[in-house]
Amino acid sequence: MATRIRVGMVGVTPNRGFSSIAHMPALQALPDFELVAVCTTRQETADAAAKHYGVPLAFADAAKLAQHPDVDVVTVCVKVPDHFDPVMAAIDAGKHVYSEWPLGRNSAEARQMHDAAERRGIRHAVGLQGRVSPSVNYVRDLIAEGYIGKPLSGTLFVNAGNWGATLDRAYQADFANGANLMTITGGHNLDVVCYCLGEFRELSAFAVSQRDRIPLEATGELIAKDVPDQLVVSGIVGDGAVVSAQVRGGMTRGSEFLFEIHGSEGDLALAATMRASTQRQELTVRGARGTAKDLADIPVPAKYRWVPEAVPEAFGVNRTVTGTFCPTASVKGKVRPGNVNSELFDWAAEIVTVAPAAESVRIVPWVPFAGDAGASKTAGNDFEVPEAYQDETPIFDVVPTG
Repeated sequence: MATRIRVGMVGVTPNRGFSSIAHMPALQALPDFELVAVCTTRQETADAAAKHYGVPLAFADAAKLAQHPDVDVVTVCVKVPDHFDPVMAAIDAGKHVYSEWPLGRNSAEARQMHDAAERRGIRHAVGLQGRVSPSVNYVRDLIAEGYIGKPLSGTLFVNAGNWGATLDRAYQADFANGANLMTITGGHNLDVVCYCLGEFRELSAFAVSQRDRIPLEATGELIAKDVPDQLVVSGIVGDGAVVSAQVRGGMTRGSEFLFEIHGSEGDLALAATMRASTQRQELTVRGARGTAKDLADIPVPAKYRWVPEAVPEAFGVNRTVTGTFCPTASVKGKVRPGNVNSELFDWAAEIVTVAPAAESVRIVPWVPFAGDAGASKTAGNDFEVPEAYQDETPIFDVVPTG
């Protein structure tokens, strides 16, 4: 019987992509796991990746990887529109599965994967790494312990510079692919809000597309774009705290990430140290209570760091290392402190994207503005609503709670 959890990874390119910067360091650092197989779309690239990482098995077919008897867990690290097939292959093979976020292109895909995993009785997890950030978990505990008294409000700001004047990945301009500012940056960061303060009880949201075309960063080619580049969400969460959140596309010169929480007796703030993402950096924690006039730095206790001591502090190690694989460790009953729910497909199936048909949500189509290189009409002229916003398929599913 294997003494370690044997992992097969679908989607890996040495020195590029989330698999190489997050999953690989995790697997190489954690003693409970062993990478035994990799899979790419072509056998020659799979062989090259296997050789680079010293992995014994290489596949060009995710189903064959999942079916191999030496694989216990399948991790899916390909781009969002390609998640469904390898996740379902793992489920069909009876293997535990970890998928990066977003789980699927839309709610229907997410629910199908969730239901299949439940029927098969496997462990399943999705990569919302903010939930295992040392700083986020410390703030969550401080709130629960009464540091700020009763939570009254929360304000989140996130910059998403890769959805701005240019775009580096063409597939992210197509709404049907499910990989955009709202589902990726919005989903990761709104999850942190809910993780700290509770789920939304009521909400109103604007998902706004201000450009209908956008140049590709590498070539300058102008491509069609029907995804949001601005997201604004306001609502009531948990026990009544009022929250507002903005995910802004297009500017990288100002603030990148800030989450402020105000309570009846104090305040807390999470801020960026190196980038906009909650996943791939250590966040600073500041707080004040009572008569204190200014926020002060609050060191995060060592107990919130769940990785081996030899792992460097940089690059948000809990999110890229333990954050990625802590849920999967429950396959062998090994649950880290601050356990992450290993059945996170449940959450992903319920909150994947805000429904255009929902009364409290407005999906606002592109309105060209002066000086926009992607504008094909002048401001004030009539424009057509893109088909993506006319479709009744949910973008986010908003489930009434009252």
